[in-house]
Amino acid sequence: MNGRTLLAIAFVGLAAAAGGLLLARPPAKPEPASLAAAQVADAKAAAPAGVPAPQAAPAPKADEAFTIKRILPIEGAIKYGDWHWDDAGVPDGPIVITVDLDARVLSIFKGGYEIGAAAVLLGTQDKPTPTGVFPIMEKQRHHVSNLYDAEMPYMQRLTNDGITLHASQVEWGYASHGCIAMPEPFAAKVFAQTKVGDRVFITRGKMVGMGDSLVDS
Repeated sequence: MNGRTLLAIAFVGLAAAAGGLLLARPPAKPEPASLAAAQVADAKAAAPAGVPAPQAAPAPKADEAFTIKRILPIEGAIKYGDWHWDDAGVPDGPIVITVDLDARVLSIFKGGYEIGAAAVLLGTQDKPTPTGVFPIMEKQRHHVSNLYDAEMPYMQRLTNDGITLHASQVEWGYASHGCIAMPEPFAAKVFAQTKVGDRVFITRGKMVGMGDSLVDS
């Protein structure tokens, strides 16, 4: 995807093969593929002549609000201090933030449209940034860490033990204490888009593309 990895993870499939015994008996009648199919088949058999048989209900569609409809056309890797933003013409929709620890990139999606992406600072091996799904618990425009006595503008709390999104001097390339640090102009834009309860998906190498769901695990 234009030289950068968004949300990249390796999926491992498990396959099992089952053997069968060959018996001297007539082949069994095929079983319906599902309970719904069995019910429809029974209803068709029982329906009087000339009366339309009921049809199986269509499968529910994926939530379009969380389906990826656009990825920003960014050429090459995003370097520390770099950020991109384009929300022109994007309709209202739910906000989802994704963080790929391998690519060190944060992306923000609005109704499935990527509206921003930036290189971010992350934690170290001693104080790693955790993976998982984290709702935004608290927001403060001006915040000072009571653990490290450090300013954290545009703070958005993800955990009770101090993991947050916040602005920092990302271009310096320093590591954080597990937080996700963004360039300040970008952090201000993200802060303006989010609300308490919006989800942040932190993964290591998970890859998604156009048409994929942002919220499927």
